[in-house]
Amino acid sequence: MSTPASPVTAPQRALLLSNFLMWAGFFMVIPLVTVHYVDRLGWAAASIGAVLAARQLTQQGLTVLGGALADRFGPRGLILAGCLIRALGFAWMGFAGTFPVLLAASVLAGLGGSLFDAPKNAATTTLTPEPDRPRMFARMGVAGNLGMVTGPLIGGLLADVDFRIVAVAAGSVYVLAWAVLAATLPAMRPAANARGGLSALAVPLRDRRFLGFTALMSGYFLLSTQLNVAITLLAVHLGGVRAPSLVYALNAGLAVFLQLPLTRLAARHFPPRLVLVGGITLTALALGSVSFAHTLPALLASVTAFSLGTMLVFPTQQTLTADLARPGLYGSYFGVGALSLGVGGAVGNLIGGTLIDAGARLHLPALPWITLMLLGLLSAAGLLLAVKDPEQTQEA
Repeated sequence: MSTPASPVTAPQRALLLSNFLMWAGFFMVIPLVTVHYVDRLGWAAASIGAVLAARQLTQQGLTVLGGALADRFGPRGLILAGCLIRALGFAWMGFAGTFPVLLAASVLAGLGGSLFDAPKNAATTTLTPEPDRPRMFARMGVAGNLGMVTGPLIGGLLADVDFRIVAVAAGSVYVLAWAVLAATLPAMRPAANARGGLSALAVPLRDRRFLGFTALMSGYFLLSTQLNVAITLLAVHLGGVRAPSLVYALNAGLAVFLQLPLTRLAARHFPPRLVLVGGITLTALALGSVSFAHTLPALLASVTAFSLGTMLVFPTQQTLTADLARPGLYGSYFGVGALSLGVGGAVGNLIGGTLIDAGARLHLPALPWITLMLLGLLSAAGLLLAVKDPEQTQEA
């Protein structure tokens, strides 16, 4: 049974606002990097792919260290430093005239993300009473999706003037997020006897239950990344180059309006483990249903089910990570947990297009969608067997 929500505190409001700003700033500039450097300046698409991959690898690879340092020094300073470093990286992108300079700016932006990613989740966990965490993480998801909708709109308007303005504006948004958090976020000093730094990583890395949870969650992120890969490719095939914008708008809009009520409804009737497994199962079945999507409206119907599944998974995964973490080591656990996104996302990017090509070559258009569905169902089954609900965990 769910409990009445506690009032949202000022630090929680700051985290929500900063999450909106961070997502808006990110999606203000990143989608336009390819447009500017490839379409307008004639750079090789492969070079821009390498630039964007370098940012993601830097952020996901170093998030583990960011989380461990948050446990040692507290998350506040790392989040603030990360905001400013990302601001510099994004602004620098607008003035990069050579590949090495753009690569360096992208890596700098990734470094900033690695400093605030896990610490932000750790701060959210620390500042939120345990019964309210599913709601708070759901609110964070809503704020992020609002930013995902707003950022591209602002970026697109500014891009008609100058890409440099877009880059500087995106960096300025992170400076604004820094100002909001600097004024509101408390210090959250770790306990005097708390472990922290690189030595703290040994705890989650030796936690077999948590490592199993993280490995199985990689299967889910392999699915979720298909919104940007296989689903996008099919949308273009069915509806032209503007069709993906409908897919993204539908996904983000559903999250904005349904994330909180759906999370509350699920928490009222089911334990976290079943919510997580149910969300992944729905996501997998939605991808399988794309096998029958021969028109854009049919694809959008599948995307609706896909989005509902991801809405169930996001806050529940964050909540279970916090439940599995040892007190005082939230940053380290969220940092190691982020590897599931890094590994699953990388594999998903790799095999999504490959499966589409294989299906076309073999004249089996359903091949990618059935394969992805089966992978997702395997992940869901593994989590159902491996993950225990918090009450069971405490009794074990």
